[in-house]
Amino acid sequence: MGCPEKDCCAHNPENDTVSFPGTYDHDTPWKFYNHLIMRIPEDILVRDYCLGTHWSYVEADCGMGVSFTCKGGAKRTHTQDLRGLPLRQVAELAKSWCFEEATLGVAALNAYYARRELLDPLGATYDEPIERPDGTIRKMDAFELYRPRIEQAESKNVTVIGHFPHVDRIEEYANLTVLERNCTQALDTPDPACEYLLPAQDFVFMTGVTIINKTAPRLLDLAQNATVVMVGPSVVMSPYLFDWGVEMLAGSVVADPDKARFAVMNGAGQFFGEALQMSSIVRKRD
Repeated sequence: MGCPEKDCCAHNPENDTVSFPGTYDHDTPWKFYNHLIMRIPEDILVRDYCLGTHWSYVEADCGMGVSFTCKGGAKRTHTQDLRGLPLRQVAELAKSWCFEEATLGVAALNAYYARRELLDPLGATYDEPIERPDGTIRKMDAFELYRPRIEQAESKNVTVIGHFPHVDRIEEYANLTVLERNCTQALDTPDPACEYLLPAQDFVFMTGVTIINKTAPRLLDLAQNATVVMVGPSVVMSPYLFDWGVEMLAGSVVADPDKARFAVMNGAGQFFGEALQMSSIVRKRD
């Protein structure tokens, strides 16, 4: 979380720089991140942020973006107050090998990209909550949206990267593999298996956390023969990802910033369906 002085955007200019030397060569996977970062205008400033236990947010002049809080990686070194810094500079944190810092960087990217004024012209759709007979609320998610296509496909090899809730239901109609860094379920396969499995898959669903932990560029290369969907609030909602072979971005926009702040800071409240509204954009076919 930022410092507790809510009216503070003042800081020591000597501590302002957030940069990662050696990451600006266009012939490396860093181009994935640099392209996203450099499209953010230079004059947008960060106003508030919170690195929460489960979720994090960055709020800027243009709006609020969120990300799953990914822990681990390298030691945290960028500990200055980020408020008042250019959003583009804070988005540089997406390149950090400290995954907590990278969490804030991805949230900063979504503060710019996950906005209706940018997504609506791309044909974005926004899911409304669906009430089930037992009274609980569930949204029509990307897995359900693609189920008819998978069921009709001649080959039904499906890999899901990240153990999403209820992912086991895909086993009802496809050959399912779940790649997971921390295997805890019978379905889980350690994620280094990506090198062996992804080139032969028909459908791949990737968690947006792969952008935080830097595996996204390689995974997208491996999955170039598959229909690829990126899923979750950490997905950066930029059509640039379509250039990397993604067919659908199934992420979110912040619908209620007050509820999002409360949910992130307190680990309570209705994050999905109230604070966040799930949204998706699809690559236009030629």
